[in-house]
Amino acid sequence: MDYKKIISERIKENVDLDLKTIEELIEVPPRADMGDYAFPCFQLAKVFKKSPNAIAKDLSEKINKDGFEKVENLGPYLNFFMDKSLFSKDTIEKVLSQGDKYGSSNDGQGRNITIDYSSPNIAKPFHVGHLFTTAIGNSLYKILNFEGYHSIGINHLGDWGTQFGKLISAYKRWSNDEALKKDPIKESLRIYVKFHEEAEKDPSLNDEARGYFKKLEDGCEEEVTLWKKFRDLSLVEFKRIYDLLGVDFDYYTGESFYNDKMDAVVEEIDKKGLLVESNGAKVVMLDDYNMPPCIIKKADGATIYATRDLAAAIYRKKTYNFYKSIYVVGMDQSLHFKQFFKVLKLMGYDWADDCIHIGFGLVRFTDKKLSTRKGDVIFLEDLLNQSIEKIREIINEKSPDLEDKETVAKKVGVGAMIFAYLRNNRERDIVFDWDEILSFEGETGPYVQYSYARGKSILRKADNIEGQPDYSKLNSKEEFELVKLLAGFKNSIDLSIDKLEPSIVTRYVIEVAKAFNKFYNSCNILNTEDTATKDARLKLVEAACTVIKNALYLIGIDVVEKM
Repeated sequence: MDYKKIISERIKENVDLDLKTIEELIEVPPRADMGDYAFPCFQLAKVFKKSPNAIAKDLSEKINKDGFEKVENLGPYLNFFMDKSLFSKDTIEKVLSQGDKYGSSNDGQGRNITIDYSSPNIAKPFHVGHLFTTAIGNSLYKILNFEGYHSIGINHLGDWGTQFGKLISAYKRWSNDEALKKDPIKESLRIYVKFHEEAEKDPSLNDEARGYFKKLEDGCEEEVTLWKKFRDLSLVEFKRIYDLLGVDFDYYTGESFYNDKMDAVVEEIDKKGLLVESNGAKVVMLDDYNMPPCIIKKADGATIYATRDLAAAIYRKKTYNFYKSIYVVGMDQSLHFKQFFKVLKLMGYDWADDCIHIGFGLVRFTDKKLSTRKGDVIFLEDLLNQSIEKIREIINEKSPDLEDKETVAKKVGVGAMIFAYLRNNRERDIVFDWDEILSFEGETGPYVQYSYARGKSILRKADNIEGQPDYSKLNSKEEFELVKLLAGFKNSIDLSIDKLEPSIVTRYVIEVAKAFNKFYNSCNILNTEDTATKDARLKLVEAACTVIKNALYLIGIDVVEKM
């Protein structure tokens, strides 16, 4: 039952406002004793030529109150108190009947949305920062699919650019082939760091690197063979991490995929009179938009990532005819995306307005700065394994007889990491704290997963639900607050899509877990003597578990049945 819609229709019968405006005005009061929904009457004062307080009083007497416990005015507000029994019955039965589909819809109408996320650089470490874009992108992919869109996940691998000239130079000078086969990322990092150390002493190495990249762009056999070797070895390593995270992509079309598509883009920009020369480079001037020039080709004729992004955007529009195209990339790249989107617009592509940069903050350690060039990198795989190991230690201490401890440790350990990245607004930095991330108390992944496992344990002990539940018995504050939260799942998803912010779903599931535990601690569930009350409470437990599971799925986390 959609109470906001019902309230809007009842108010519409008495006032001359459109339904959409009425629904947007409806609020949730700050306290439960003020009602479940409230309609402010300020906007009607001019129409009725009365005070908002008088209007609220008149409406409280005229409005159809069927299905509500009561409707009363409080100052300028018209407050609605739901029929708790009817609301609880409707909500719980809806959750249980829809199961894994509860909260989903066809709002997206099958429209395509491309999501560019993760995108690690070939031959470089998959470090802790990469989990930010990966977790956000994977969650948006799931949320949008859940609401009827057709998500298209693209891993725009960093597999092109001057860094490969540096890597080829370093490989020829210092590489150990045996070490490269054994651990390609760490060996590539070693020689990449060495290149930058040596280039500081001998700057001519940078010219050599640019030369190698130009040969790679020109398709020279030796350079292309080495590049493929780095790419293939890296993908094997990345795939292992993605499997651990439970993340997959529809396409691994990296920057190199657009290598043969860039000349046409440069030619198109030139034909439209946008391309000018600046210090030997080819650029699009953006002075009129308070932005520096967007470089399309460097002075040596090599392309830059803006060129490849332009080619990729045009290709994606032609191939997928996207409704929206989302780029999950750090906030430090905001200027690049503003420039790139503006160039698309200047080229005459109005769909550039449908391209959206989803920025995120940094991962910080209190005592460490991260730099690939200097080798100061924390490998994500190491961190995930460390999280799993720490959870395994906790399980061994608290639940030594738990079945399938390895699977539980993996799901909870990996889930704890993902949860930490999605817990707060994506633009906020993460300050890494093991004790906080892995705690089974507070606003953490393990706390929410434990809440689900606790609920499932209750249901197993109950074995089966006898007779007919009497939802009018769910009349305590804790029970009704939980029911109201469960009813708000779809709203949290809609808000998450509107803001492209997975943390809204994460915050929501934290609140559900908190409310569930308050209900668990204040209401006798299994030992309730009245069967109808017991059955209603068990149905509420089952509904809470369903919603927690669905919400965790949307942020990319698996549940565990026992803990």
